Amino acid sequence: MRRAAKVDRNHSEIVHALKSAGATVQDLSAVGGGCPDILVGFKGVNYALEIKDGKRPPSEKKLNERQVEWHGGWKGHVVKVETIEAAFAAIGITTRGVDI
Repeated sequence: MRRAAKVDRNHSEIVHALKSAGATVQDLSAVGGGCPDILVGFKGVNYALEIKDGKRPPSEKKLNERQVEWHGGWKGHVVKVETIEAAFAAIGITTRGVDI
């Protein structure tokens, strides 16, 4: 039996910020198997984002074995982010509320 998904401390604040910037967000954290934490739709493009807590030690921000395998095999765009600013940059927003 699979345990409840563990999400990073900054997960909800990143999701909220992306939604506030006009993106749609589907939480995938319960999927497991190395699948990224969220799927983000913005301006007709989908982005898979893996959220890591930037305040944790480097050893705790690494992708786990399943995540490395998933990311390595995925034929689309997938990015590891640690901050709201990194999540915005991953979807093409250079500063809060300002699109490129």
